[in-house]
Amino acid sequence: MAQYIFAYHGGKTPETPQEGEKVMAAWTAWFEGMGTAMVQPGAPLGMSKTVKKSGVTDDGGANPVSGYTVVNAVDMDAAVKMAKGCPMVVDNSGSVEVAELLEM
Repeated sequence: MAQYIFAYHGGKTPETPQEGEKVMAAWTAWFEGMGTAMVQPGAPLGMSKTVKKSGVTDDGGANPVSGYTVVNAVDMDAAVKMAKGCPMVVDNSGSVEVAELLEM
């Protein structure tokens, strides 16, 4: 079974404690629903810096990553199916980029 990374783009910070509880409940339910496929729930990420030979920028790049998760899946289609349940996809506040972690 291969591992896949879900790179999250977008989303929003809850504005109230009640909204925060609701958001956390949705993420917890999604993670629990994946069962043993969940390898690492990951974490939200702060704004990144983009490092190039020409210099460093503070803008997070063209599509800043806001978090990540690592899952096991039999193939890309299965990983994509799991990603469709992401709370950010369900509430249309962000997107999930799915990529296989390749062994070296």
